[in-house]
Amino acid sequence: QVQLVESGGGLVQAGGSLRLSCAASGRTFSMGWFRQAPGKEREFVAAISWNGANTYYADSVKGRFTMSRDNAKNTVYLQMNSLKPEDTAVYYCAADNRLVLIITLDEYDYWGQGTQVTVSS
Repeated sequence: QVQLVESGGGLVQAGGSLRLSCAASGRTFSMGWFRQAPGKEREFVAAISWNGANTYYADSVKGRFTMSRDNAKNTVYLQMNSLKPEDTAVYYCAADNRLVLIITLDEYDYWGQGTQVTVSS
């Protein structure tokens, strides 16, 4: 059983930046970030392959968010720049033990408890 702990959320003004971290209790492979705004379904944000060579982003964050990983620390990151009020949500980290890059919510086996990101206008 892998445990995931997110950190780095907070309140920021529009146009600002935040860096989220997700620390895993063990080795993981495909990892992703999802978010859920009030009254909305959880949606895909970004995913990264086991070695960090491949990433994939939702159109809404492409060019503004960057996902990376440090396997020596069992940690993934989400650098969020040019934040917009519509980015406000609880951000969740997800992990899976398969090598393929996964972008579908239902395919992930492990989830963190989430970290709140609030962007003020």
